Amino acid sequence: MTFIMIRSCTAHDVKPILGIVNDAAAAYKGVIPVDCWHEPYMTEEYLRSELAAGVRFWGYEDEGELAGVMGIQDVQDVTLIRHAYVRTPKRNRGIGGMLLSFLKEKTTRPVLVGTWKAAIWAIHFYEKYGFKLVTENEKDRLLRKYWVIPARQIETSVVLADPKGFLAMKGYA
Repeated sequence: MTFIMIRSCTAHDVKPILGIVNDAAAAYKGVIPVDCWHEPYMTEEYLRSELAAGVRFWGYEDEGELAGVMGIQDVQDVTLIRHAYVRTPKRNRGIGGMLLSFLKEKTTRPVLVGTWKAAIWAIHFYEKYGFKLVTENEKDRLLRKYWVIPARQIETSVVLADPKGFLAMKGYA
């Protein structure tokens, strides 16, 4: 019998979260600009700063082990999906989709997600769950307003919006 659960991550999950993120982020190596890649992709210090900034991680637990994680962060009047990763051997089993659907249900705010422009698979994943790319100008505005990221990352990223929350918003691609 397989035991599966989506649960809130705690301070005890920092090491497993880092393991998942750094394993799964290997897919970005050689895809995102070299000047945006670092080893490890996420450090413990950075993860702790994200937690301090209000990112709340949820994990998909399979047989007592975290198989995937996804963060959610309320910023001003929107909710951001942050740091969505699934362990490499557990990919393509619907884990990311279950986490995303779960987190979308946890908010009544408009939901935004940012990802790398070159990560076509990530863009397709979010589109599969109803998100739509915003225009380049709208992307720049949203990234500057809701994220704290370097200019180079803004230049090399995209933003997708859940249209249910953005019905009145103009700027879809």
